[in-house]
Amino acid sequence: MIVVDTNVVAYLLLPGPQTQLAEALRRHDRQWAVPPLWRSEFRNVLTQHVRRDLLDLTAALALMHKAEGLLAAHEQPVASQQVLHLVTISSCSSYDCEFVAAAHQLEVPLITEDRAILKAFPTIAKPLHQATS
Repeated sequence: MIVVDTNVVAYLLLPGPQTQLAEALRRHDRQWAVPPLWRSEFRNVLTQHVRRDLLDLTAALALMHKAEGLLAAHEQPVASQQVLHLVTISSCSSYDCEFVAAAHQLEVPLITEDRAILKAFPTIAKPLHQATS
């Protein structure tokens, strides 16, 4: 099991330059955990794609449904105390720290492409390109 940031979920489901890496990660580790916040963040990614005419509403809803099917069974609630502690020791947002907290709670790596998270939490956060090696 690993925790994945919303950007990794987006790379898996929205074709782009990082999609092959996300697909390789999914083959390597099928259990992806996320804090419940992932839903709002992924909806925001889909919103941006709809507003740029990269997706229509039907496609966006289908991708949200697919993502929920992949991740809903492994949502990891996080403790506010843990999230706020992580905020005080980094410059990361509380949103980002929810993913870090989930990884800490599960004692697994967090896979992300977020540079601030990678810099602030190098012992638990790993970039996508290093996740399967």
